Amino acid sequence: MESFGNNFFQNVRPIMGNIFDKPVIGVVMCRNRIKGHETQTLQEKYLNAVLNVGGLPIALPHALAEPELFAALLPKLDGIFLPGSPSNVQPHLYGENGDEPDADPGRDQLSIALINAALERRIPLFAICRGMQEMVVATGGTLYRRLCDHSQFLEHREDAELPVEQQYAPSHEVQVQEGGLLSALLPGCSTFWVNSLHGQGAKTLGSQLRVEARSQDGLVEAVSVHDHPYALGVQWHPEWNSSEYALSRLLLEGFITACQNYLAEKQRL
Repeated sequence: MESFGNNFFQNVRPIMGNIFDKPVIGVVMCRNRIKGHETQTLQEKYLNAVLNVGGLPIALPHALAEPELFAALLPKLDGIFLPGSPSNVQPHLYGENGDEPDADPGRDQLSIALINAALERRIPLFAICRGMQEMVVATGGTLYRRLCDHSQFLEHREDAELPVEQQYAPSHEVQVQEGGLLSALLPGCSTFWVNSLHGQGAKTLGSQLRVEARSQDGLVEAVSVHDHPYALGVQWHPEWNSSEYALSRLLLEGFITACQNYLAEKQRL
């Protein structure tokens, strides 16, 4: 038994070393009911997007919002990744009445706590779709609850009747705003096409956020946090087949580079 143990650890130590040199990226889960059981899930496309650019994704259950667990979690994270979700942020969090039929209050609580921690500790943050909307709400902004009720906007929802590959195909163009994080990550690229699978969107922004991109109808499509190494939210889905799209990969590589820098700084202290 002793010999087996020694050989085992001798063989895996180089692999473990490589793994744990990677920045640890906390990825928030979503709550669903599956066959009568409350379940927290995370789509593989988000995990793969992090893995493909050299991060080590760790799924974060909602119970980690509990203060003692949250305090223990934060020092372990080198980055925070807020994925999309079919659920919507609860309206009372941005000053509106009523309920969302597909709310996920556990995710709201954990995501907003993580955003606040990312701003305070300057932890790199990448937020997609619902994640961007969480950034807006956490920093004092508001949301359009139903974009389709506002005639000035394009149809930003996906067609559920189409195959998934077509739902995630490029749908409309976005215009990059000069002088921000996005323009630095994508030098020389002022417009590009994105997919679009959302029914809500940013209505107003708090003072901590700046607009990074808009669609041709004027809707905010990307935001960042002022004076932060990397805190970017996008309304589209760059995680979809991210290794096949150069623009998506540049965003994810920028995020992971910021996470690697954050890890290196922690190791120096």
